[in-house]
Amino acid sequence: MKTVEIYTSPLCGFCHAAKRLLKQKGVNFSEINVMAQPKRKSEMMNRANGRHTVPQIFVGDTHVGGCDELYELERAGKLDTMLAG
Repeated sequence: MKTVEIYTSPLCGFCHAAKRLLKQKGVNFSEINVMAQPKRKSEMMNRANGRHTVPQIFVGDTHVGGCDELYELERAGKLDTMLAG
């Protein structure tokens, strides 16, 4: 399974929804809290092509996007394939 990283904020409902889906699928992920580690926000923005909202989700080297994009991959049946890599 590919590594999954998710940039989050504790007050973000979309972050909680994205993490919930990943947990339901049994996916281990590393979480980077940009409120607790503000210097990591610029890293996130560089990796996410300037996107500044959370969550920003990465599967391996692929930028998935945010919560909506993650759920769209799941609905389209593409998330499992992406995770398996």
